[in-house]
Amino acid sequence: MSVWWGTRNNVSPRLRLEVEAMRAAFDNTFKLVVPQFGLVYWEGDVELNLATLSSSEHVLKILYPNDYPNRPAEAYVLRPRIYSEKHQYEDGQLCLFNPKDGTQYGWNPSRSTAVTVAGWAVQWLYAYYTWRATGDWPGIEERVDPNTPLPKRRR
Repeated sequence: MSVWWGTRNNVSPRLRLEVEAMRAAFDNTFKLVVPQFGLVYWEGDVELNLATLSSSEHVLKILYPNDYPNRPAEAYVLRPRIYSEKHQYEDGQLCLFNPKDGTQYGWNPSRSTAVTVAGWAVQWLYAYYTWRATGDWPGIEERVDPNTPLPKRRR
């Protein structure tokens, strides 16, 4: 079975696009890692501009699943070790969007790239530290159509 990104000797057009987009958005902040076995991913040092942090440097990993781009890339914070009861899966993957939002607000296989996921991951970090400081996660946690009737209460 071939993988979406091609091979070391024959890189797919999609991966070429991903590399160009990541370089344009983040310069050399992220490095593409192509392991001999396993999944292709980006790893990068991101510095947050928050006075309350003892260390502003965070290492992010943006992992491409085998069925990319039909499934979005996954984002993880490698360092420092972060755990959140909100918006983070048990394996550490960051919850970056609600799939119910559809392709307009969430992942869109034809338009979204690793740049999208990396940007969302940086926003997630700021939201995480805001939540830790205030107790409120900033932004809309779930989009709901205002025309949707509320469920009836059970008695």
